[in-house]
Amino acid sequence: MTKQTRAASTRPAPTSSSEDQEVQSFLDEFGRSLTAGDAKAVATMWSVPAFVLGDTMAQAVNTREEVEKFFSGAKDEYNKRGIVDTRPDVFGLEWITNRMVVVDVRWPYLDGRGDEQGEEASTYVLRRDDKGELKLHVALMRGEQ
Repeated sequence: MTKQTRAASTRPAPTSSSEDQEVQSFLDEFGRSLTAGDAKAVATMWSVPAFVLGDTMAQAVNTREEVEKFFSGAKDEYNKRGIVDTRPDVFGLEWITNRMVVVDVRWPYLDGRGDEQGEEASTYVLRRDDKGELKLHVALMRGEQ
């Protein structure tokens, strides 16, 4: 995982690789749940309210049910295009506070042979909840390549 530094922060933030690995594990689970079609599991990884922003959309997400509905057809849509798997390739990660991390992720589209058939990228803001669990709060959709 390559770290990319953004603007310097004045707040103390985690620097240990175990916290970075926790982010990677979160994203691994997110990708597995998405490609398995488990929208309910994906929804539990989000905190609400949340926000999704892309070139053609800006959507506030107020309930976990909305998150689940948003991702409910993702597996079928990807499968129609021959995409059956993905993995999170982190290309930027910065802890901006001790609870919040901004992470840039490339999601390659993998076919049944594991060959890449395109990709998309996103930037996420994750924040630890009061139980210490990472939850997704903001998704900035960078689009497909």
